[in-house]
Amino acid sequence: MLASRGRQAFFADLASRAALLSLLSNAGLMVLKLVVAVITGSVAVLSDGIDSAEDMVASAFVLWSVRLSARPADEEHPYGHGGAESIAASAQAVLITAGAAFIAYQAIRRLIVGEVEIGIGLGLAAMLVTGVVNLGVVLYVSQAARRTGSLALRSDARHLLANIAQALAVVLALVLVGLTGRNEFDAAVALLLAAYLLWTAWGIFAGASQQIMDVRLPEEEERVVQETLARHPGQVFGYHKLRSRRLGRHRYVELHVVVDPKRTLEEVHALLDSIEGEIKSALADAEVTIHAEPDDGRPRRPRSAGR
Repeated sequence: MLASRGRQAFFADLASRAALLSLLSNAGLMVLKLVVAVITGSVAVLSDGIDSAEDMVASAFVLWSVRLSARPADEEHPYGHGGAESIAASAQAVLITAGAAFIAYQAIRRLIVGEVEIGIGLGLAAMLVTGVVNLGVVLYVSQAARRTGSLALRSDARHLLANIAQALAVVLALVLVGLTGRNEFDAAVALLLAAYLLWTAWGIFAGASQQIMDVRLPEEEERVVQETLARHPGQVFGYHKLRSRRLGRHRYVELHVVVDPKRTLEEVHALLDSIEGEIKSALADAEVTIHAEPDDGRPRRPRSAGR
């Protein structure tokens, strides 16, 4: 138990550090790009600066959510606070969508009005710095997301990866403007970025909605439960009503296990404790609830509830 709590504390601290790093990097890049956009007049750089502002707000949501989700369950929240990560991911999707709409508006206005000279050199330098910084941050946040299983960090990593693609696209736009003298390339790339942001927002929202709607764990994770039960032949006669869900970093597994009715209560309790421990060792941050039923000879299909 102590080892499990220590691992949970480690993962919570890792998730918090990754979210804080993302927040600080987005704040710095936002200031850099907005200043450069004002100096150069590039709407593509401006669009990326606006996206960094949204990233900063989104990272603040992520930091809040990972710290809140790390709190233990209490009387008012018996399933813990993992839902905060779904809220943060949904907020990210909303912010990204709003930013995409603003970027599209600015790009279309620039195409219609068609004024302004665009400074190339400073804009290129800013976007190259952006790409390098985001690459370092996304590697760290992605690793933290994999180790902790955090939905909020996974969404943040995906957003940061999109930022790298955006930076490369803006670099391409500025190079095309420099080579051709046609400022329309700047606005055209901004429109493409707006479309890409909408696609990213949809992907993040789809992932968050799965947890909000209590979608069951992936088949390979439910298979861990089945394989664990199979390692107890002669003790586990069958199982049914397997239910699972995920909330933030936490997994929840419930099932009924059929046991020998001749076993004592102490023996059944020890068996279920052993099974729960094996499942928790294989599935990080899992809460396992097993209901024992005496074998009465009736066939039971080993299936998940509702399927």
